[in-house]
Amino acid sequence: MSRDLIDSNLIIYAAQRKHKKLRSYIAEGAPAVSVVSKVETLGYHKLKTDEQTFLEAFFDAAVVLPISQTVVREAIRLRQKRSMSLGDALIAGTALSSALRLATHNTDDFDWIDELEVFDPLEDAA
Repeated sequence: MSRDLIDSNLIIYAAQRKHKKLRSYIAEGAPAVSVVSKVETLGYHKLKTDEQTFLEAFFDAAVVLPISQTVVREAIRLRQKRSMSLGDALIAGTALSSALRLATHNTDDFDWIDELEVFDPLEDAA
C-alpha cells in the first residue's frame, strides 16, 4: 500500500493540465484516497464532463479507503480538540488510522495535528 493519502484538493488540481508534476507524483506514488475525497470531488455540482471522466478514471485506479470505526474515532478526537470541517476530520482520521502521510495543498488545515505527517507536493514540485 502507498505511504501517502492524497487530499481532495490535490485530486482536483491533478485534473488541470498545468499540474503535470502533480500527476507524475500520483502516477509514481500511487497514493491512497479517502472515500470522503471521492464524494467531495465527484459530488461537485458544477463538474464538467471531461473533469468527471478524469475523476472517475482516477478513482477506478486508486485505492479508496473506507470510513471505518477507527477513522470515526480519530475524526471525533480531532474535532473535540479543534474546530475543523467534517471532511477534513475524516480525511485526517483516515490518514492517522492507516499510518499514512497526508498530501494536501491546504497544509495549514492540518499542521496542528502533531501525530500527522503533512506535506504539499505542489510546493515541493515548485
